[in-house]
Amino acid sequence: MSKCKVCKAPAIIDLPRHNANFCGEHLQQLCRRQVEKAIKDFRMLEPGERVLVAVSGGKDSLAVWDLLVDLGYQADGVYIGLGIGEYSDESGGYAQRFADERGLTLHTIDLRDEYGYDVPTAAKATRRVPCSACGTSKRHLFDRAAHDGGYAVVATGHNLDDEAAVLFGNTLRWDIDYLARQLPVLPGDEHFPRKVKPLVRLTEREMAAWCIVRGIDYQVEECPMAAGNRHLGYKETLNAVEARSPGSKASFYLNFLDNMAPILAESRQTVVEGLGLCERCGAPTTAGGSTGPGGSTEGGAPRVCAFCRIVEKSAAHEPVPVELVTTQRNGRRR
Repeated sequence: MSKCKVCKAPAIIDLPRHNANFCGEHLQQLCRRQVEKAIKDFRMLEPGERVLVAVSGGKDSLAVWDLLVDLGYQADGVYIGLGIGEYSDESGGYAQRFADERGLTLHTIDLRDEYGYDVPTAAKATRRVPCSACGTSKRHLFDRAAHDGGYAVVATGHNLDDEAAVLFGNTLRWDIDYLARQLPVLPGDEHFPRKVKPLVRLTEREMAAWCIVRGIDYQVEECPMAAGNRHLGYKETLNAVEARSPGSKASFYLNFLDNMAPILAESRQTVVEGLGLCERCGAPTTAGGSTGPGGSTEGGAPRVCAFCRIVEKSAAHEPVPVELVTTQRNGRRR
């Protein structure tokens, strides 16, 4: 039986990238240190700031909420019901039970009840992959919930595996706009909150172990609409590299932040300067060109954000069952 590097007690996890094994107590110590280092190095949070955690019911979002509370931050959660059949119902249940058991505040938003659509319907109505409508909806509603609730910061559960996989995909395409924005902190302003990713120094496996040690029950199943997502394929590729050379993912991502992110700062600023406000909801958006009188673009068309366009197309569409979208996607993959 392997032993903890720190106390020599029986280990519960081996971490090749650290060349060490850890017991439950010292795994928690490692996770706390890594989150504290990320918060300090990237200036994510200030003492006394109210934090809104984007909660999905999965291990990473519940772990980051638990870690922030454990470290003394004033953190509430927000869960968005995406209407993905039983998967959404179960995920919402995990999030609510986590909050109830710990006396924490969880805000909930239901896409169908409040905006007249769900993700399967949006995928059909917009003729785009479900993850596109899902991501756009969540980003907009997390920002709106933070703004309305007076939260300075939105924290998400993106971990090292997530960030390395996104970076890998963006690098394969040399997508400069996305590369320029792939940071652990995105500054806010009067229109939207600061976004932070406290788990960027921790892996999925470490977060799963944190949840087990802390007694956190979470949604284990992958979203049924994510099947075939390229992001999952990038993770598998990087996992193979990591198995041969432990620490590769951390080196790939953290060296990008140190060496390439500063070079891309000008591109990032260009995107920020090009933001306008949506004529319908007032949210910042890159849609359209320079605004003219009345909030319209120079060509006379209204400046409308991606979220409002989804609502417009999807709310008027007949509800679409999850099975229809997943069956069609599986058929295309064959």
